[in-house]
This record gives sequence, C-alpha cells and structure tokens, in this order.
Amino acid sequence: MDRLQLLENWLQKQLPGQAFTIAPASADASFRRYFRVTSGDKTWIAMDAPPEHEDCTPFVQVAQLLSDAVHVPGIIAREAAQGFLLLSDLGGTTYLQALNREPETANSLYAAATDALVQMQLIRQLDSLPAYDEKLLRFELGLFPDWYVARHLQIALTADQQAVLEQTFDRIVRNNLAQPRVFVHRDYHSRNLMVATPNPGVLDFQDAVAGPITYDLVSLLKDAYIQWDEECILDWAIRYWEKARKAGLPVAGDFGEFYRDFEWMGVQRHIKVLGIFARLCYRDGKAAYLHDMPRVMHYLRKACERYQELRPMLGLLDELEDNAPAQKVGYTF
Repeated sequence: MDRLQLLENWLQKQLPGQAFTIAPASADASFRRYFRVTSGDKTWIAMDAPPEHEDCTPFVQVAQLLSDAVHVPGIIAREAAQGFLLLSDLGGTTYLQALNREPETANSLYAAATDALVQMQLIRQLDSLPAYDEKLLRFELGLFPDWYVARHLQIALTADQQAVLEQTFDRIVRNNLAQPRVFVHRDYHSRNLMVATPNPGVLDFQDAVAGPITYDLVSLLKDAYIQWDEECILDWAIRYWEKARKAGLPVAGDFGEFYRDFEWMGVQRHIKVLGIFARLCYRDGKAAYLHDMPRVMHYLRKACERYQELRPMLGLLDELEDNAPAQKVGYTF
C-alpha cells in the first residue's frame, strides 16, 4: 500500500463520517509532503513524513515552544509510527506569492515578519533545542566544497584554494559563535511564511536551534527566493534592530557592529545554501534549485567585497567561476 493510501486511511479515522478530498499543498526540500484536506467549508493540512527519512517529533516539540509566541499550525492529530500529522490550515498564500503579485506590500509584510521574529527570539526555553555550535556550522560550510565545487562545478581545489577556504571558514565561524544566542528558526524566509491572521503564519520550524541572533534576519532579508535593493534590506534591518533593542534582545548597541554580524552570518548561510542547492539537484533530483543559485551567489559576493578579511574568498570565487564548465545552467536528468 502506498503512503498516500495509508494517509487517506488514517485521515478517515481522524475525520469519521466526513467526506473529504486531498490535494498537494506545497513542495518541500526534504522528504516531507504536505496535503490540503478539504471537507465542505473546512480545511486542514496533512503532513506525510516517512519515518525512515523524517522524524515528526522535533516539529511537534518546536510547535509547542512557539505556540505562545507566534502563529504556528495547531496539531490536531498525530501518528508518529507512520509519520502523519494533521494540522490546522494557515491558508494558501505564502509571503513569496504575495510579494511577487504585490511588491508594494513588502513594507507591511516585512514589518509583521520582524515583529514575529522578535517574539520568537524572546523565547527563553532553549535547553530543549540543539545548539548551533561549531560542529554544525562547519558541517554546513563543508557542503560548499563537497557539493557546489566538486559536484556542481566539477573542480578539484588546489592546496592554495583549500587554504583560502579553511581560513575563511575559521573567520566566519569565529564571528558566528561570538554572537548572542537566541531561538533560531533556521529557515525563516518567504516560502515558509504565510499571509494569515495573525500575520505571519510560521511554517517549517522543525530544524530550530539555539544560535546566532542575526541568522533568521539574514534568512528573511537576504532571501534565496526573492531579492530586494540593498537600501530596502538596510532599512528593514534597522527597523528590526530598533524593535529588538526595545524588546531587550541582546543585539549590539551600535547598528554598524550589528550589521557587520548580520552580513558575516549571511556569508555562512549563503555558502551553505549553495552547497544545499547543489545537493538537492544532484542527489535528490530537484534541479529547480539551480535557478536560485545566482541570487545566493550575488549576496555572497557583495558581502565578500565589503570586508577586507573576506577578499581572499572573493578571489577564490572568481577563480572558480573562470574555471567552471559552461554547461551547468542547462543541467538535465
């Protein structure tokens, strides 16, 4: 019996006597799938997380942690052994969809998103969350040479290039670990925020950790899926910083210092994301993520241009670009 049939059988037990339909609700970069369940004028979201690949427990635990702070799906029913959850439905419009249709709504949507971010970062019960520690930060950075350089670009790094990468990684991690530690959603961007009441609805939080305070703001403002002028990013970052200070969060008292940390955290994230997008393509058959790589590379290069300590990384990126095979953009299976 396939998983969709197993899910339907389980839903029949959760919604006894109710006729319902199931339709795909969203795509996911993991093995999870989401379906919108409709019965009359009522809707729910069913999560299918194959237990051999995914564990629902972190989703449930983090949902409970977040439920008093921000708008997250309510958990209506759970079947851990089969990997099924029935959730409340936060609607069908992501921030990305809304922003692409109506760019003029950006200020209000990002204001709501940074309000919610502050509320998440005020959560003090962090002991149950994994630490965004040096081991995890370096593991993520390692996806870049393994998947982006070696697999996507098909380039073997020289000893000098490897030394540049290691020196850059050391500097990035040192900065990241020196930042104040708060709740980190870890994927706080336009595809995981829903236009909802109250706004936003927050999704995909199961990988939350306790880590650097600038991480989620970078995810939000230097989004891999939609790009804004640097003036907008700077304005929204200042507005967040002012809210965070007023709320008593441990942001740097000088905005210039805070923004430097924000950009260095972005360098870590964008190096990681390039590796993840390559892995999603070549390991998981999700080639569409290649189309978002230029945006991520743009963020990475701009930050490396601005800081003298990151200039060697910029030089390495230039060398890799000059030596990369030209046919990669047209990758097909």
